Amino acid sequence: MIDLHTHSYYSDGTDSPDELVALAKLGGLRAVALTDHDSVGGIAEFLAAGENSALETVPGIELSAECESGTMHILGYYFDYTCSTLLEKLERVRQGREDRNYEILKRLNKLGFTMMWSDVEQQAGEDVVGRPHFAAALVERGHVKSKKDAFDMLLAKGRPAYVERYRYSPTACVQLIRQAGGVPVLAHPATVNLPDSGLKDLIRQLQEDGLEGIEAYYSEYRPENIEKYRQWALEMGLIATGGTDYHGRVTPDIKVGRGFGGLAVPDEALEQLQRAHQSVLGSA
Repeated sequence: MIDLHTHSYYSDGTDSPDELVALAKLGGLRAVALTDHDSVGGIAEFLAAGENSALETVPGIELSAECESGTMHILGYYFDYTCSTLLEKLERVRQGREDRNYEILKRLNKLGFTMMWSDVEQQAGEDVVGRPHFAAALVERGHVKSKKDAFDMLLAKGRPAYVERYRYSPTACVQLIRQAGGVPVLAHPATVNLPDSGLKDLIRQLQEDGLEGIEAYYSEYRPENIEKYRQWALEMGLIATGGTDYHGRVTPDIKVGRGFGGLAVPDEALEQLQRAHQSVLGSA
């Protein structure tokens, strides 16, 4: 059993990298990947926690990519997380996120929803600050009744307090991962929100840019979704990867290695990623 999609508190999860490794060991996993959003901050701790054990700890990341129709993320595996180019590009994303957060705060106050930055930080704790923390702060302040209301009224795309943040293009994300010696994979393709024909065209284009896989096994997929994306991977010669997208306490129905509906990511996905990694290194 493997899980190639988990998050720690270095992005928007609630567990430390050490705790993720402990949970993976407890669950009897063969391998687990840490794929924090736009961050490699937890990888050294994560790898150290997995040393001298039967569990393989896979360095990973989940990059946010530009996407007009929905949400697109590019996963990366087995890359050099100390690569100076990668770190420089991630810093640009981090700064963009920080700029976006302060702009959201300004807009909320201008709209009459009085709030201080400390209110949001308190909700975030050790997490990277994001819109869910603004939503929680709005509830705490009594401005809205629920986080859902906060998004529906203010924070969702197209609503008055929504602010776009800096992202790289999908091609740039794929190439950045490869430049660091890693294997790029399209995460949860359904969230790109394109019809099948358009999504297939996009995947083929990204494959030309160096994409090596698609996330066919995912907690929120029904069996027919898994089968569809698995068949696409076979047709296109891509790796069918997968994972739970575990975030800790914020996803109480998901455990490391175990998503909804008996999710089971085949071990061969890990072996294919390892071979692809060697191929990327050989082509560098």
